[in-house]
Amino acid sequence: MSYVVDFEKVSTVGLESSPVAERLAGLRANEARYFKNKYDHTFTVRPAAEAAEVVEYVGRVLAEERDITIASPALEATAFEAGGYRMAYVFYCSGLAVNVMYGIEDGAKRAVGFKLSEGMEVPEELAAKFKFARQKSKLAGEIRGSFFVIKGEY
Repeated sequence: MSYVVDFEKVSTVGLESSPVAERLAGLRANEARYFKNKYDHTFTVRPAAEAAEVVEYVGRVLAEERDITIASPALEATAFEAGGYRMAYVFYCSGLAVNVMYGIEDGAKRAVGFKLSEGMEVPEELAAKFKFARQKSKLAGEIRGSFFVIKGEY
């Protein structure tokens, strides 16, 4: 069952099993607000079991590009097109959010982004490979983020 993410009244629906559920919900709402304001896109997520193709796609990009496998179980995922980009998001139990931004046009930006919910440790599989910058969010508290550019074709 899909869930439209409300960024005005933040809810932990679908994320209750996360030890940082409230901050992960804020992070998810922060993403929803961004896409609504920038592209007038309504951010809708599905349980990971119902969005297995999205979870597999994000996992494949991580594995093929940087030999990364996320250890935490996926809770929710979504995929959509906005502003000339195909976007895929997976929200993990640990509080990690991974997105794949893939420009549709040749030569457009293509990258994988990582965002860590406030209160979570940097996952072991990412700690040695990335440095995380901090940003403040009214919805999510402090978000730590990093990214890498995608070189392959997906």
